[in-house]
Amino acid sequence: MNKRTSDKSPNAQQNIAMNRQLTKLNFKLWLEFEEVDPNNWDIENQFCNIHVDLEDGRHYGLNIWTYKYLETAINEDRQTGQNLNGLYQKPPDLFVKELTRECIQQAIEDLLKIDDLEKVLNPGIYVERQEK
Repeated sequence: MNKRTSDKSPNAQQNIAMNRQLTKLNFKLWLEFEEVDPNNWDIENQFCNIHVDLEDGRHYGLNIWTYKYLETAINEDRQTGQNLNGLYQKPPDLFVKELTRECIQQAIEDLLKIDDLEKVLNPGIYVERQEK
């Protein structure tokens, strides 16, 4: 078997796909709740911003809500009259169970296994960095 043929074997293709997946999972997280008043966050009923930096240079900015915060936002809108008294909500980029590094990191890892974040969530989360 020559080298060209062996490169196209199912095992070689699986290894290439696995290497892409491993490379895709290398990322750095910045979490607002760790930087801004870290001891004053309700991890189950709050929202925050995060940054995801991939090893390949891509950068994402996401707004994340907990499941419980959706209910809070609706109730606040009913009181203030916003969004037609809570008739609708403009969704965040991602909902999670709680605002912890562990929860968010697991969610981002799982989403990256599926595809690029801008494909799995929404294209607006991708931030194109300007060269300085």
